Amino acid sequence: MQAIILAAGMGRRLGELTKDQTKCMVPVNGVRLIDRLLDQLSKLSLQRVIIVVGYKGQELREYIEAQYGKMLTANCQLQYAENPIYDKTNNIYSLSIVKDELQKDDTILLESDLIFSDRLIPMILENPQPNLALVAKYETWMDGTMVQIDEDHNIVNFISKNAFNYNDVDTYYKTVNIYKFSRMFLQEKYVPFLDAYTKAVGLNEYYENVLRIISLLNEHELKALPIGDEKWYEIDDKQDLDIAEALFADEKDVIRKYYGRYGGFWRFPQMLDFCYLVNPYFPSSRLKDELRANFDTLLTEYPSGMKVNTLIASKCFGVSEPYIVPGNGAAELIKILMEDSQGKVGFVRPTFEEYPNRYDKEHQVTFVPQNEDYRYTADDLMAFFADKDISQLMLINPDNPSGNFIPKDDVLRLAAWAEEKGFRLVVDESFVDFSHDYATNSLLSDEILTAYPHMAVMKSISKSYGVPGLRLGIMASADTTLIARAKREVSIWNLNSFAEFFMQIYNKHEKDYQRACAKFIAERDSFEQQLRTIPFLRVMPTEANYFLCEVLPPFKASEIVIRMLKQHNILTRDCSGKPGLDPQRQYMRIAVRNHEDNTRLAEALLAFSS
Repeated sequence: MQAIILAAGMGRRLGELTKDQTKCMVPVNGVRLIDRLLDQLSKLSLQRVIIVVGYKGQELREYIEAQYGKMLTANCQLQYAENPIYDKTNNIYSLSIVKDELQKDDTILLESDLIFSDRLIPMILENPQPNLALVAKYETWMDGTMVQIDEDHNIVNFISKNAFNYNDVDTYYKTVNIYKFSRMFLQEKYVPFLDAYTKAVGLNEYYENVLRIISLLNEHELKALPIGDEKWYEIDDKQDLDIAEALFADEKDVIRKYYGRYGGFWRFPQMLDFCYLVNPYFPSSRLKDELRANFDTLLTEYPSGMKVNTLIASKCFGVSEPYIVPGNGAAELIKILMEDSQGKVGFVRPTFEEYPNRYDKEHQVTFVPQNEDYRYTADDLMAFFADKDISQLMLINPDNPSGNFIPKDDVLRLAAWAEEKGFRLVVDESFVDFSHDYATNSLLSDEILTAYPHMAVMKSISKSYGVPGLRLGIMASADTTLIARAKREVSIWNLNSFAEFFMQIYNKHEKDYQRACAKFIAERDSFEQQLRTIPFLRVMPTEANYFLCEVLPPFKASEIVIRMLKQHNILTRDCSGKPGLDPQRQYMRIAVRNHEDNTRLAEALLAFSS
């Protein structure tokens, strides 16, 4: 058995990273692609490895020879072939250069811009099929050669870019660009067709085109081997490199590389994200269908300005126009609110850090509940802040990450007390629709806002409405000066058309939303029972869509989070070290997803403890 590595390309899309070196010399988490690949091949019983070089080929060859000499192992020789016109040809020419060598042995063919699990090459070698392509189920990040396979894993079609149809993606697999070919197949089929194809079509083509022609003969000589959940990535540009560094991070860096992304986890479609704090049962399929039906218009038309969007927000959330301002996510409005604040501001910790992070630390007055579940009441807040000279008090209700909830009547008592004291009470109710009695717990009504003119209510629409990609939030208050200032501060087109349209159509789907909230509460109760069977977790009560859990000794939150991600592809949140939490203890925050996902996490956690 031999291996052939194609490494002649220029890697232009990597920009300055390939200005002075070829693509396979780019490091991922400090290890060059070529070093990782050769290390994986060194564990096999190969007779030789042939590397086809081109761009910066001499530098690559000198580097490899300095690292390995002439031999990859005692029995495996390193050889090179050169594509002198790498800038005018594609990989079909690189492969044709070694067509004579191809016919001398069974061959593993690989491309040098890949990073993949150590299991992949043993998978393809251990499979008894002589001619095999590793394939992965199509995902949105994938580009390049797609195939369709039958129930016997025969490759029945290679999908060209012109023939690619998004309506058929459920049937598509992406070639991983790792192949195993028998010597006989290469001699009798592939190389003869390769010669004929290059003569007829030219050299600026791809070697997969030859495989496509062979597959059309309907002889089923090339099989597909789906790789399942095994990790791999093809690195063509800087974003690919960034994602690959997260996928293949060392344990000491893996959490930092994921947490530091702050979202965008749709780029990791097989990962279950239990940091994701949204309603798993909304939006409904009917609402999504309506959005899809209007997709072309919404994508190609400008959204409305603030005047129209205020009107739509007023209709959607039942608050008068002078009392409400829609934002590009609550984060936009939080920034404006905190910049408008003056003097000392009261905070409860642990909490959602976006608010205190937006304010001068020297002017923060912090209340920390003195109990192991971080529970507190309106009376606790009034007692603590009674003698504090504050101009504003921040209340996240339910709080994040504790899940503590103050009932509506008690929040209104707190609001009345704040009115007497003459300071602003800000209530962030982004998670209130996850609480029991969700239908009546919101403070968003003209009557309530008018009765407490020093109160402002913030709400992120991402959370309970399950639409974080829309970037939509609202702030409401009878303090019309605050609301008018916020409207002046945002840009004229601060909302995109999809967010605007969501508010326009939401009321038609409100009954579906109510049903989704009820379904969520039932699932949260069920999930709580599952989590309470985990022996190393102490689960705290919650009225939100997450549980704060203390991790009991001898376990640490970080080791659980890393194990869940590396072994089960599940992302959870290590809250240890969060301000307000006991620094001598370990904590995790676990979101609530649908029943299937919740059960998968619970089973993974149980396996960890066994």
